[in-house]
Amino acid sequence: MSYPASQRRSLLQEARCQTCSLSSLCLPLALELEDMSQFDAIIRRRSPLKKGEPLFRQGDAFTSVYAVRSGSLKQVTSEGNGNDQLTNFFLPSELVGLDGIDEEYYPGTVIALETTTVCEIPFDRLESLSQELPELRGQLYRSMSKELRDDRKMMRLLSRKTADQRLASFLITLSDRFRRRGYSPYSFRLSMSRADMGNYLGLAVETVSRILSRFQQQEVVAVSGREVNILDMQRLITLAEEEAQTITR
Repeated sequence: MSYPASQRRSLLQEARCQTCSLSSLCLPLALELEDMSQFDAIIRRRSPLKKGEPLFRQGDAFTSVYAVRSGSLKQVTSEGNGNDQLTNFFLPSELVGLDGIDEEYYPGTVIALETTTVCEIPFDRLESLSQELPELRGQLYRSMSKELRDDRKMMRLLSRKTADQRLASFLITLSDRFRRRGYSPYSFRLSMSRADMGNYLGLAVETVSRILSRFQQQEVVAVSGREVNILDMQRLITLAEEEAQTITR
């Protein structure tokens, strides 16, 4: 997709940390204005990704982390046997690529679920700057810690929860992520397909559809296409926390 020069200038201006509505959730969270300008100077501006376009591919050399400005992405890991496992979704303000730091290559392919814009942050420059700015270093550590915590939460979800609990927990997590970004926690649009949700949760797509229908019959949620309305949050939380009797696959 190409943009007129005036629109490209507008996109570039909007991408500045000082004018970004997500700066209070992203890496510059605790930075003063002068320090934010230093951080802003290391960011590379990228053209928007189209739906289905990869940000990077599994096995590519790790060079940068990325902050999602708008849109959403998914991460898919190939196991080498023809099976692809969807391992993460990324929403605005979230960092992509932190799991590539250790082995210096990206362990999965990250693909845009819709038109998506990101800020590219070269990691060598981020490391250097974080040594000068303790607040930036602290926020980077917190982001890494959150990723570890989310990974462990996901492992517990897949190993100990029923199918209903998995989907209820997934909707609650999405609700909280939208709330933290200033959006409604009760009404939101799913950028991922039901097949993607099933792959991520270890469920067949038919199971996802069946559970959503059951949740609608129980008047817990209302679903129209990809539009989700949570009608009874407390009931949804109860469904997510109920003791598992059997694991439905």
